Amino acid sequence: MKLRLEPQPLEWIDRKSSVSFTFEGQEISGFKGDVISSALWAQEAKVVGRSFKYHRRRGLLSMANHDINALFQASDRPNVRGDVVEAENGMALSAVNTFGSLANDKGALVEWIGKFLPVGFYYRAFYSPKFLFPKWERLIREMAGLGKVDTNWTEERKPKRYRHCDVAVIGAGPSGMAAAIAAAKKGVDVCLIDENPHIGGSLDYQYVNEDAQKLNRQFLKETIEFMPNIEVITSAYVAGYYGDNWLGINTLDGLIKLSSQSVVVATGVFEQPAVFRNNDLPGVMNASAAQRLMSRYAVAPCKDAVVLTANPEGYRAALDLHKNGLAVKAILDTGKTDCEWAAQAKSAGIPVFENAKIIEAMGRKQLEGVSFSVAGMEKNLTCDGLLMSVGWAPAGAPLYQAGAKFSYNPIVEQLLPVALPDGVFACGRINGVFDIDDRIKDGEQVGEAAAQFMLGEPAPVNKDYIAKYAHSHPYPIWQHPKGKEFVDFDEDIQIKDLKGAIAQGFDNIELMKRFSTIGMGPSQGKHSNMNGIRMLANLTGKTIDQTGSTTARPMFHPTQVSHLGGMRFRPERLTAIHSFHQENNACFMEAGNWLRPEFYPTQGSREESIAAEVSAVRNSVGLIDVSTLGKLEVFGRDAGKLMDRLYTMRMSNMNIGASRYALMVDDSGVVIDDGVAVRYSDEHFYVTTTTSTSDSAYRLIQKKAIEWGLKVTVLNRTGQIGAMNLAGPNSRQILSQLTDLDLSNDGFPYLAMRQTKILGIEATLIRVGFVGELGYEIHTDSGSALRIWEAIMDAGKGYDIRPFGVEAQRLLRLEKGHIIVGQDTDGLTNPFEANMPWAVHFKKPYFLGKPSLAKLKTMQSRTLVGLELLSSEKRDMPLESNLVIENGEMIGRITSIGRSATLSKVIGLAMIDLPFSKENQKLKVKLTDGRFVDAKVVKTPFYDPEGLMQKPDESEEGDAA
Repeated sequence: MKLRLEPQPLEWIDRKSSVSFTFEGQEISGFKGDVISSALWAQEAKVVGRSFKYHRRRGLLSMANHDINALFQASDRPNVRGDVVEAENGMALSAVNTFGSLANDKGALVEWIGKFLPVGFYYRAFYSPKFLFPKWERLIREMAGLGKVDTNWTEERKPKRYRHCDVAVIGAGPSGMAAAIAAAKKGVDVCLIDENPHIGGSLDYQYVNEDAQKLNRQFLKETIEFMPNIEVITSAYVAGYYGDNWLGINTLDGLIKLSSQSVVVATGVFEQPAVFRNNDLPGVMNASAAQRLMSRYAVAPCKDAVVLTANPEGYRAALDLHKNGLAVKAILDTGKTDCEWAAQAKSAGIPVFENAKIIEAMGRKQLEGVSFSVAGMEKNLTCDGLLMSVGWAPAGAPLYQAGAKFSYNPIVEQLLPVALPDGVFACGRINGVFDIDDRIKDGEQVGEAAAQFMLGEPAPVNKDYIAKYAHSHPYPIWQHPKGKEFVDFDEDIQIKDLKGAIAQGFDNIELMKRFSTIGMGPSQGKHSNMNGIRMLANLTGKTIDQTGSTTARPMFHPTQVSHLGGMRFRPERLTAIHSFHQENNACFMEAGNWLRPEFYPTQGSREESIAAEVSAVRNSVGLIDVSTLGKLEVFGRDAGKLMDRLYTMRMSNMNIGASRYALMVDDSGVVIDDGVAVRYSDEHFYVTTTTSTSDSAYRLIQKKAIEWGLKVTVLNRTGQIGAMNLAGPNSRQILSQLTDLDLSNDGFPYLAMRQTKILGIEATLIRVGFVGELGYEIHTDSGSALRIWEAIMDAGKGYDIRPFGVEAQRLLRLEKGHIIVGQDTDGLTNPFEANMPWAVHFKKPYFLGKPSLAKLKTMQSRTLVGLELLSSEKRDMPLESNLVIENGEMIGRITSIGRSATLSKVIGLAMIDLPFSKENQKLKVKLTDGRFVDAKVVKTPFYDPEGLMQKPDESEEGDAA
């Protein structure tokens, strides 16, 4: 492999196990443990992406979990982060935000007109004339963005878990490990959290070649491993800090909500890139990124390196390169660093140029050399790697979110926490402590203090280990006459952009951020905010503290929606017949909290299977599980009075053994529920509700019974009673095999209810026909429902009985013109608009919603009508909620739509303004793609308008007893 190094002491890769994937069609090989970025870089695939605005070629920058340049598109998800996602066999990756390909990105033409696109240009350029803005908006949306979301994604639900500990330590570098050990020694339970798959932090990549730190590394790691009261959570980052020391921890397997008594923040620092001409060329990267590549993945960052530094860490990185046999052409020191590593670098024969200025990276497609000035003389060096180590910014998001205060320390040239909330502690480099031994000591004292706080003891932090000299350049920004000095790699923000924003009056840190968009990209300013603050302070003549910093809100890193959503918290209810549905491979759908069979895949495609179920009901017989219906019992002296007041139709005059449609509205007259009511006795009613309203209807009925002072008892029997509907021309022949009940028209007429036994099991039968055929709704106790269901299926084999699902039921009821509350009605629909004036009995002295309905009756402006599509083309099929348009104005919307094989046409229901609701009125329906199709208003029901199929050989109308 082209840039793969010899085995490293602490490498994360397994050289015995290889992986292979494709990137932009090119096969890439690596080892298990490689992340995508390291595998690409090992094969010298140094251009890994294109920039957001100008589509410039980009390489690796940080390798620290916020590498904006290394985002990839996978087949199943966008914006895969190459610096943290492990490479896997079979991955098919491509670059994001390209037009064509990574190598030939047509979007790169934008850079040629870049001078006409100053920061904030879209705020001013596209709002006038107003009529053109939608076109500009579409163009901007097409050009902008990163990965593409596959709308046919596979649903993922990751669990949310809860953990509790005494002390939480965020960050498992040297100071974090020391803090965890010190706290655990006090006898408290500790959680140690780190975003990497292995603990160790900078000990494992910045100090990997230093023999003096081997003992520290071994002691810290082994002690943590053997201390039973330290729980280590790796590959996890604290996405947010919340009140009372609650931490939101994002892991590979979902979100952990961790509650702790005290928190230690040892998150360290982000290395900040220098700002100079062409600092975004592939091959220019942070020195710490190069060290991570070498130590973790045994990948050389380059062959010929130049190190730009302003601190000891840059010299240490140069020595790491040298020890791995890589050529270090020079160290460009922006000042004069006096430390042991500088002396070692000079002793190793590495050229050191002090007080280097006017830096420029050279190259067209990737880095080819560097130009700089020393003592007024310009020099050029050829190289394929320019490593930057000019400063650090605190990884302080958890502290900011906890309410900590930061102040700029001019000695270390870094923002440091100066005021922490009670129970929150900080240690290590985030505290300005850079010496490795001091970092360990700082961690020890802070860990002990955190444990003492938790135990209610005094928790002093006595020793100040802050560095005595700067580890960050006070202004690592070098403007070039030709520009292209990038401050923010996410948004392609240059020096000129920030200057322009400030010159236009956006000289407040929050305003500058929003106008220029600095820090608003995927990395959320981790590599750009500090340089932005320095520039604003410099140009406004203020100090860093006077300039301030932006708010660090959750989430700390990008977090998947599946993690935030978590597993469902609502109950998932199964009917008593669920095992049959599973055995018959039902495709399930959610109906409220219930799982219901959508259809049974027995006939090829989904549409063909549903059509076969419809055909079975229309031509022979079908069976559907309706156990999810709400089932309420009302009994007592005032049962009839309560039913009259609840429902729009009169119920108290029902015969015993009869059923009646039950429509309920609220006080404003809006339809909220419907079902079927039956009367068992003078003081005993049984009523069904829609699946989704059983609980709310039960609560409302109880409430009203109390308000009205009625002597009744209401029971919710939804979970105790199973129900099924046997429907079709042959349903009577099948049911007669299982019961002695007289099923003849005279013995059991349409709309009647009978209590009987099926297979010796008590059951209530209601002869209703939601699907428009001879049918029997069977209600029995849930424990016996499956037995009856299986007996019916067995008895129906000679009639080719089919179970049918919700989709077939919806189409069958649509053919009969029956509404579904909540689909064909909305939060404003009253019975008159739903074309059901027959269901409202104003002669009753009172019922819920009557005063409103009396007024609404004279105010109707729309109505539900039948709709027939005039096109038979499949591509012309509207969707529910598609609009009906007349002269550019909306006059209605489709509420239900379906292709009826029974009628050989597309039929539907639509809520239409009254002037356009007359029969045979031509309508234009606007499809989702913007096209229009023609339809006309027709009478309902579409199928069997006389209702002969529901009551063959009968002449009865209304209730039956």
